[in-house]
Amino acid sequence: MLLGVSFTYISKVENEKLHFGDFPSERFIHRLASVLEADEHELLLLADKVPESIRRRIRERPDVFLAITRMDDAAIDLLFATVAGQKALK
Repeated sequence: MLLGVSFTYISKVENEKLHFGDFPSERFIHRLASVLEADEHELLLLADKVPESIRRRIRERPDVFLAITRMDDAAIDLLFATVAGQKALK
């Protein structure tokens, strides 16, 4: 077993059947991301765990993150396309 957990546990994670104390730890999610070659930040966020780098940025600019939470999906998509386009130019 690459992750050191049972297939039953993985099934519970996938099917959202975990009990309170069974939620995956950040350490487990880090190992899972490595094995799956997945984005660790995305997996942490999907597990309702905010990575420290994102938490720090939110504290630095709460006004921006609050504004984003008030946007509808179309506005967020436009914002993301704009930001992604700027990254592509660099």
